Amino acid sequence: MTTDTTITLLIVDDHPVVRDGLRGMFESATGFTVLGEAADGVEAVTRTAELDPDVVLMDLRMPGGGGVDAIKELTRRGARARVLVLTTYDTDSDTLPAIEAGATGYLLKDAPREDLFAAVRAAAQGRTVLSPAVASRLVTAVRSPAAATEDTLSAREREVLVLVSKGTSNKEIARELFISEATVKTHLTHLYGKLGVKDRAAAVAVAYDRGILG
Repeated sequence: MTTDTTITLLIVDDHPVVRDGLRGMFESATGFTVLGEAADGVEAVTRTAELDPDVVLMDLRMPGGGGVDAIKELTRRGARARVLVLTTYDTDSDTLPAIEAGATGYLLKDAPREDLFAAVRAAAQGRTVLSPAVASRLVTAVRSPAAATEDTLSAREREVLVLVSKGTSNKEIARELFISEATVKTHLTHLYGKLGVKDRAAAVAVAYDRGILG
């Protein structure tokens, strides 16, 4: 995904007026094409398979099939699309399951238009996008009680973490640090363990919270 390439979207929300508003917003902006819409999670999975969008804008709470289950199914199927959650809710019961299910980012519906555009561009490139409120809740949810006594990160693990926070892929990290992808994965496994997290998004959120990343 490059900045001069049009980003294709699937909009998933159970409210027609929300879908219409989002479609109009993206179609009026340069660099986006809305391929289709879905009214629930089940339809979202089907439409993603049919349309192969770059990014799925996913609501979470929908009658007939919620967003988290849809994200899990898309992840299970190995869908190419990145999922950016766009929801009204930032509660722990919504945030963590969505991130764990495989969402690339999590944004609230009150986000400014430009923030939403920027988040979609970032998601299309595989970068993690979390609204400040969500990042804070995620940190609270994943923080280990034993955090204060955990091992400190090695210099190499910090280098990997900084690159992860910039949305750098494992292959790109390997190239930049002159190490193998397998070694990158090993470093990630170690720093996940030290931070008490399970994935890249949570690692970045916790690292910012603890001042490891500034």
